[in-house]
Amino acid sequence: MANPFDDTPLGRRTEYIDQYTPALLCPVPRWDAREVLDLDPEALPFHGMDYWNAYEVSWLDVRGKPLVMMGEFSVPCNSRNLVESKSLKLYLNSFANSRFDSVAAVRSLMEKDLSDCAGGPVDVRLRTLDNAAADPWLEISGDCVDRLEIEIDGAADDVRLLTDQGPERTETLYSHLLRSLCPVTGQPDWATLVVRYTGAPISQVTLLRYVIALRNHQGFHEQIIERVFTDILQQCKPRQLSVYGRFTRRGGLDINPFRSNFEDRALNRRVVRQ
Repeated sequence: MANPFDDTPLGRRTEYIDQYTPALLCPVPRWDAREVLDLDPEALPFHGMDYWNAYEVSWLDVRGKPLVMMGEFSVPCNSRNLVESKSLKLYLNSFANSRFDSVAAVRSLMEKDLSDCAGGPVDVRLRTLDNAAADPWLEISGDCVDRLEIEIDGAADDVRLLTDQGPERTETLYSHLLRSLCPVTGQPDWATLVVRYTGAPISQVTLLRYVIALRNHQGFHEQIIERVFTDILQQCKPRQLSVYGRFTRRGGLDINPFRSNFEDRALNRRVVRQ
């Protein structure tokens, strides 16, 4: 059986092209992972965005002087494809020795290219480093489950234990212990996970066990967060649910998927490890 990632740059030695080359972008269909979760592509239980932050964005102005900026790319979760992360890095690097007459021209090209690759409208923001440095950190108001003293055993990944006893509540739970593995390279990905819900109580102990059980699970960032959302929704049946993953950067990029059935967007603000 052919590996679906054989045609992607991940895990392969690649040359770095430093002249604008949109063909470097590589799509990965979202449906492959959603089929495993038994999701209906016509009736997803969530909406949301994938917030990408790019820290290595540079090109030349018309006189040949380099410009350096930070990029923010918002990809809707109902787009047909993910943008494969290494291909995005290669694509951004291809701007390095190309000349453009304005920031607006670069932004317009990026929006078109990324939207074509994702199969959905991608919003692009390009910001100076001074402007980006002034942004506040993401403040998470809630309970950190990492403080709990637990012993990991065979029930660590039993999602049936997520529901606790008690009346309906509204709360935010979070953990800095989320770790998963790239399905192609096996490299670890690290993240802060935020779960906000209204419904039957979620067991904090079981949620912590569940997060730890993902430690060796293979999946792209977006797929991991959709798995968490789907498991909590199916087992706990909250009326309202949002799941947000703030992943640490790799290759000059961080990816931050947000899925919700009641909130339109999340704040794209960095946590301390970003």
